[in-house]
Amino acid sequence: MTTTAHPLFAEALAALGLEPDVRSFPDGTRTAADAAAAIGCELSQIVKSLIFAADGVPVLVLMDGASRVDVEAVRRELGAGAVTRADAALVRETTGYAIGGVPPFGHRTRTRVLADRSLLVHEVVWAAAGTPHTVFPMAPRELIRHAGAALADVREA
Repeated sequence: MTTTAHPLFAEALAALGLEPDVRSFPDGTRTAADAAAAIGCELSQIVKSLIFAADGVPVLVLMDGASRVDVEAVRRELGAGAVTRADAALVRETTGYAIGGVPPFGHRTRTRVLADRSLLVHEVVWAAAGTPHTVFPMAPRELIRHAGAALADVREA
């Protein structure tokens, strides 16, 4: 593994015994489109790690880069009264990372995690490694397992 991963994420990788090929892109990988262009992969191979608040409690949703989260589907899946997109402060407080660099695991606090089934159509997906400039590849089932995610159908139709 290179040393370009965010220190908190590098610590999580070490604790899990993982050494993925973390890659750095100086022009940035802040958005799914930026990441796909930099890597040279399909947009749907990018994993977006998105924080929502379900009845005020943070929840992480892992979604493919070509799709949008259906907030109502997330609400139903969680049995919540209301689900809203988290603001930048809640994202950083919950995960320890800034928007655009949130990895799928290795967060400051443990949260409930949902992974959309759309991620499973690829052999390899790419996710942020803790900064808006770093990404790493991983098989989707392995990524979902390390994230402690429950598979769900939460993609907008």
